[in-house]
Amino acid sequence: MSDPKAFTEAALETNQPGIHPGIGQNTALKDFMALIKIGIVNSNAITTFTGLWLAIHFSGGRFLENLDIVFLTLIGSSLIIAGSCSLNNFIDRDIDHLMERTKGRPTVTGKVEPGKVMLLGIMLVAIGTALLFMTTVTAGVIGLLGVFTYVVLYSMWSKRLYVSNTIVGSISGAVPPLIGWAAVDGNLSMMAWTLFLIMFVWQPPHFYALAMRRVEEYRAAGIPMLPVVKGFKSTKRSIVMWVAGLLPLPFLLPSLGVPFMILATVLNVGWLAMSLWGFKSGDDIKWATRMFVYSLQYLTILFVAMVIVTVF
Repeated sequence: MSDPKAFTEAALETNQPGIHPGIGQNTALKDFMALIKIGIVNSNAITTFTGLWLAIHFSGGRFLENLDIVFLTLIGSSLIIAGSCSLNNFIDRDIDHLMERTKGRPTVTGKVEPGKVMLLGIMLVAIGTALLFMTTVTAGVIGLLGVFTYVVLYSMWSKRLYVSNTIVGSISGAVPPLIGWAAVDGNLSMMAWTLFLIMFVWQPPHFYALAMRRVEEYRAAGIPMLPVVKGFKSTKRSIVMWVAGLLPLPFLLPSLGVPFMILATVLNVGWLAMSLWGFKSGDDIKWATRMFVYSLQYLTILFVAMVIVTVF
């Protein structure tokens, strides 16, 4: 649920509704996708599915025999994430106009009334939570905790007050694979918590790199991101420490086999080497951009690999 802050949300607009209905419909769809932050929904669906898949695999179940749980979990988790993002848009509408990447949001341009955005968020969260509770109580409770962390602890509280806001937000961002696992097996195993840890530790270096790229926007909006408060050098040190924290985690997943542990270690070492290079790089923004892109590729490769190694 953590906000990747990297997706285009501008929508086409027509001043003559009825003359170009196709454009109007397209605009409405884009506005809706912007409100729910479809990029976040899609990326979290990958990690949710991985947790779900691994739980089925290691519990001795069959994927096709659990399609009802699969659909309930993926749809339910996607809805609570979409709802949480809508509520985040509602909460941030007073500062989004100060940032280049968010000034085109429907809540800023006035295309959608704030009250409707809040109602949409609440409805999506309610429906998604109900679907998750249809799998296991544990999945439903974890989903609600994720919503509370993202909407209340992050969006309403820490985001504007503390430099540790990224760490607080990382809790909710680490919840999706835990939801996926819990939907199949409410008794969360060490593997499930390791997936949570990987997601939690991955997020600070990912978002710190993004914050470096957008540092002036965050400064203008008064958001105390680490690069704004402590500067680039301190941010680089934090990135190195968090990336180093990923190194031992693959070894908590011996059930996925040696090839996976080797792949994960190579990815971790590569990210750590790139992190350390930041102290010698002459272009901080270019380095931060490469770090951000690497982090996205890292997460996709790692979680897809978890599925692949259990298939063959």
